[in-house]
Amino acid sequence: MTPHELVAVLEKHERWLKNRSGGNRANLTMTNLEGSNLAGVELTQGKLSGANMAHCDLSNANLSHADLFAAHLTKADLTGCNLYRADLRGAHMRGAKLKRAILKEADLRGGALLYGGNGANGSKGLDFVRSDLSGSDMDDAMMSNANLSGADLTDVSMNGADCEGALMAGATLMRSTMKNCNLARADLRGCNLSGVNLQGAILRDANLNGAVLAGANLRNADLQGAKMEGADLAGADTTGANMARSAENFSIQIQEALHNHYTWINTNGAMGSRADLSGADLSHIDLHGVNLSGANLRGVRLVGAKMRDSLLIMCDISAADLTDSDFSGAILDGATLRGTNLSGARFDGAGIGWVDIKGPDGRPTGRLWAANLTGSNFTGASCIRTNMRGANLAGCDFSSADLTGAILSDANIRDARFTGANLTGASLPPPPDPDD
Repeated sequence: MTPHELVAVLEKHERWLKNRSGGNRANLTMTNLEGSNLAGVELTQGKLSGANMAHCDLSNANLSHADLFAAHLTKADLTGCNLYRADLRGAHMRGAKLKRAILKEADLRGGALLYGGNGANGSKGLDFVRSDLSGSDMDDAMMSNANLSGADLTDVSMNGADCEGALMAGATLMRSTMKNCNLARADLRGCNLSGVNLQGAILRDANLNGAVLAGANLRNADLQGAKMEGADLAGADTTGANMARSAENFSIQIQEALHNHYTWINTNGAMGSRADLSGADLSHIDLHGVNLSGANLRGVRLVGAKMRDSLLIMCDISAADLTDSDFSGAILDGATLRGTNLSGARFDGAGIGWVDIKGPDGRPTGRLWAANLTGSNFTGASCIRTNMRGANLAGCDFSSADLTGAILSDANIRDARFTGANLTGASLPPPPDPDD
């Protein structure tokens, strides 16, 4: 198409949009427009399916509601372009510039293309093509409620982009940069987010079930209410991230186990059943103030969990991972935490000491059952005013822990390490007799 022909198409399209005589909707289907300067053009509702617009300048153009099905926009400049509700299924947008572009409610899913004569015995058929936006610049783009399901977004830059409510299930976002991106309520099920930089991103109520976040940067990200069942967080940096998740965001089995345990507690064992959550991944769960006394939590993963003021009396939490969890004010008297990783955890004001065993009549027997923390790792933990009186702390590592005002009297601290620990105001038992 010659420049004069293109200008004529655009003029007729503008007249068509304004319902003037002589107007005609632009039909540039399969047209070769590679490298054309289309900055600021008005192509609302234009037909551009399969058009070759690679390297085109479409900055600040209006392509809202346009049909761009399987269009070629490789390395096109779409800065500030209005693509509201545009059909971009199967579009090729590798390396495109989409800074500040409007992609609200745009459809960027894969698309099926009809081919003829190339199939078996020259038959016709369909070829499914996924949308390719790899390496594109989408900083500050407006993409709320856009549909990018299954799209290739490898190595894209989406810093500050607004993707609230976007559908991105199955999309590939490997190594993408999405700092401060708004992904609230976004559907990211099964997404490959390996190595993605999501520092400061908003992922409130997002669906990340089955997503791969291995090696991702989630520093200071907001994941409040996010669904993360089966998500792979291996090697992810969650420093400062808000990842508290209510029990409703976990599997039905976990929800039922918690519900049955609450019933068991409230009916004194007449109904319900004791929770057995051994080996379960409850990372970042928010169980503030719950009563899980007597539960089996052996080998459980409670990384970053919010357990403030909870009751965990006589629980078995041995060989568990409680890294960076918050148990401030919790009561763990008589609990077993043998060989548990408590590094970076908070136990400020918590009680991890004796419990008075009661008889069948519910009366105290006078027999004390001490909490067992042998071999546990408290490296860098905060144990300010923690009451560990009478607890078995043999072989525990309190290196660099804050034990300000902690009560360790009558505790067994044989072979315990306190290198670099803050023991200001702490009440310690006498040093163990080396000959004992």
